Amino acid sequence: MSAPFLILETGRPVPSMRRHGRFPHWIRTAAGLGRDEAVVVDVAGLEGDGGDALPTSEGFAGVIVTGSGAMVTERREWSERGAAWLRETARAGVPVFGICYGHQLLAHALGGEVGDNPRGREMGTVEIELAAPSAEDALFAGLPARFRAQATHLQTVLRAPEGATLLAASARDGCHAFRWGERAWGVQFHPEFSAMHMRGYVRARADALVREGLDPHALSRTISATPHARRVLGRFVRRARALSVAS
Repeated sequence: MSAPFLILETGRPVPSMRRHGRFPHWIRTAAGLGRDEAVVVDVAGLEGDGGDALPTSEGFAGVIVTGSGAMVTERREWSERGAAWLRETARAGVPVFGICYGHQLLAHALGGEVGDNPRGREMGTVEIELAAPSAEDALFAGLPARFRAQATHLQTVLRAPEGATLLAASARDGCHAFRWGERAWGVQFHPEFSAMHMRGYVRARADALVREGLDPHALSRTISATPHARRVLGRFVRRARALSVAS
């Protein structure tokens, strides 16, 4: 039996979407991982005030870090503890894949800068544009130069970690994906979100969107499936497994 993946749960979905499960379930489903192929550690806790202790990364094929409603800039104790753990884990060569908050937390852990997105909220099905280095990247090589992905965030990676390779951007976010070294990736978009998940998030944020001058109904009508974004997550799983077998 191959080594399992460790999923670090850093938050819960918005309340109206919790009937569909939690982020680790969405990630396992999108990645094609069976229940026995992933171990979930809830680092944030139900109230976001701290949860499970972080285990050693030994024995895992790779680490996936979920999204969260929290903000990296809040510097919560559990988040800073997770950042220190991620720094050590990435430097040890364990494959890491951060999603949204996980992407930002990984960047922060490795010396990058995270803060409010100067272009404001990014939400819905957005167009991702690949940077030239993506053509040689294990997760992005061969994907269309532009593809659609689901996104919902207020903060962003303002400055990628030193030595990181920028892989993708969007009209509202200059760092939608980066790679640090050869085994750690962060993506601002949500490869685990289906169109159903994205529409649910737009409904949940409708009041905020209206306050910001946006039309949630019109936004919902632009939401579509994002198969290429989902492929990135599947590629990480296959890449991490291959590296685990090779070592």
